[in-house]
Amino acid sequence: MNRRFFIQTSTAAATTPLLALNQPHSPELVDVNFATGKWPFRELPKLNSEALKQRGIMRAITGSLEALLTRDVAAVNARLVAVCKASGGVMLAAGTLHPRLPAWREDLRRCREEHGMKVIRLHPNYHGYQLDEPLFAEMLDAILEFGMAVQIVAQMEDQRTQHPLVQVAPVDLKPLHDLLQARPKARVMVLNTNATMITTALRGCVSLWIDCAMIEGVGGLENTLKIWPIEKLCLGTHAPFFYPESSLLKLVESDLSETQMTSMTAVNARAFLGT
Repeated sequence: MNRRFFIQTSTAAATTPLLALNQPHSPELVDVNFATGKWPFRELPKLNSEALKQRGIMRAITGSLEALLTRDVAAVNARLVAVCKASGGVMLAAGTLHPRLPAWREDLRRCREEHGMKVIRLHPNYHGYQLDEPLFAEMLDAILEFGMAVQIVAQMEDQRTQHPLVQVAPVDLKPLHDLLQARPKARVMVLNTNATMITTALRGCVSLWIDCAMIEGVGGLENTLKIWPIEKLCLGTHAPFFYPESSLLKLVESDLSETQMTSMTAVNARAFLGT
């Protein structure tokens, strides 16, 4: 689909922005960047598993918004698991760890052994640590020993929209290059990267996965694929912060082949999960 056709059909695309517009036999979509729970600064859209399925998303790696500003990580993870179990298999829980709290190793054990989680989602900027600290390397190694995948959230929202008393800068991603070189088998994904991060801090880190939620601009995905391997780019909506249609429309707007589309919307996510 070229951009002229996209513009001409944008009204229809707004209501049905699925791969069916582009491919009659598209795979079930996997969203690697979904969240549930309350956000303290504004009311977010109420999106559940049924809302995802209506948009063709049949699997969503799901974190908890409550995890960013709480100290009771174990309770947050338990509530997240309950919500995901009620989703009928659509939502896959991504547990949280806070390495500056004394029980993070026990929280990790619970995530894997009691909850059966496959993914840990980390928020270094909200939890107050840098990726070049020995503490982060220690936690990363502990997660990898459990055979789990890791998601690092680079940012939750633009700093201009943040509450003036809670200004949280994006994560400094530069240390990832050396960390991943020393851990070639690690399955690590960075969520909410933008074009600047991809071309600067993450330059050369092509062993990790990224998502498309904050890749903006006309032909943004096509431009990203000039410098980033298709095998490491995934569909991520960052819902409910963003409407899912935002990322789904990027798929329609960009000139991607059927193979590229399938990789980005399903195959790459499964590789990240190790399935």
